[in-house]
Amino acid sequence: MAKHDPITGRYVYLTVEDVEYRVYYEEAGQGIPLIVGHTAGSDGRQYRHLLCDAEVTKDFRVIAFDLPFHGKSLPPYGKRWWEEEYNMTKARMMAFPTTLAKELGLDRPVYMGSSMGGHLAVDLASCLPDHYRATIAVEGALRSAVEYVDVGMAGIRKEFDNPNVNRTSIGAAMMLNISPYSPEQNVREIQWEYACGGPGIFAGDLYYYYYDHNMSDEEAAAIDTSKCMLYMLTGEYDPNTSPKETQALADLVKGSKFQAMDKLGHFPVTENYEAFRTYLLPILADIKAKSNG
Repeated sequence: MAKHDPITGRYVYLTVEDVEYRVYYEEAGQGIPLIVGHTAGSDGRQYRHLLCDAEVTKDFRVIAFDLPFHGKSLPPYGKRWWEEEYNMTKARMMAFPTTLAKELGLDRPVYMGSSMGGHLAVDLASCLPDHYRATIAVEGALRSAVEYVDVGMAGIRKEFDNPNVNRTSIGAAMMLNISPYSPEQNVREIQWEYACGGPGIFAGDLYYYYYDHNMSDEEAAAIDTSKCMLYMLTGEYDPNTSPKETQALADLVKGSKFQAMDKLGHFPVTENYEAFRTYLLPILADIKAKSNG
């Protein structure tokens, strides 16, 4: 008898900014819809352990999608995309999960994202609270480190979109962002996923991560957690977003909840899911209780 994961994969067509995209997504479970977003330069494979977690999927319909140009979501057919420089914007980042939810008929889903997806969780709570019942920002903050922002996109592209640099170097660079306590087999999986990315995509995603996500204190303070609850989780060993930086955001958002995660780094969902789920399950229980209340 063959062994299978309880995951179903399909393609859906999403029109964002007048461009039609063929987007791949995987799902498992039933109940409250939970859309999960991957990190910059990677894809939905990061959530394979979550999709196979029966304790989660008994109450949540988990949907992991690949952004266009990532994973199994090809660049848009019929558009001369190779003639343009790829840069991910805040407007487009917000549009993809929101349009996905609309096309799949989801009723105010939960959104959880990590890294650039974590920043997106904050932007969705701020800008689209009527579309989401809650968002979970994993490694999210008001903005990314200012010292790297000063490098500029030219510097970022020189480092991560350079024909003289092998793709495997990007995968190797990600190892600097992972907790030393994470199992090596998980670390190597993250390295592999990053080495598979298309040329220029990781660098272009960093446009959103370092520049287009830049929330002011006033915008954060205006987030209404009675409409869209904002939860935050940040790894102790994350060199990109420290628990201190996420705490600064949490202090501004009245009613939000934040917890630092011991011995986890920038990719907690993938680098050590068993440890990550101990922080996630109480959040999902809280969301379930509020949804049933």
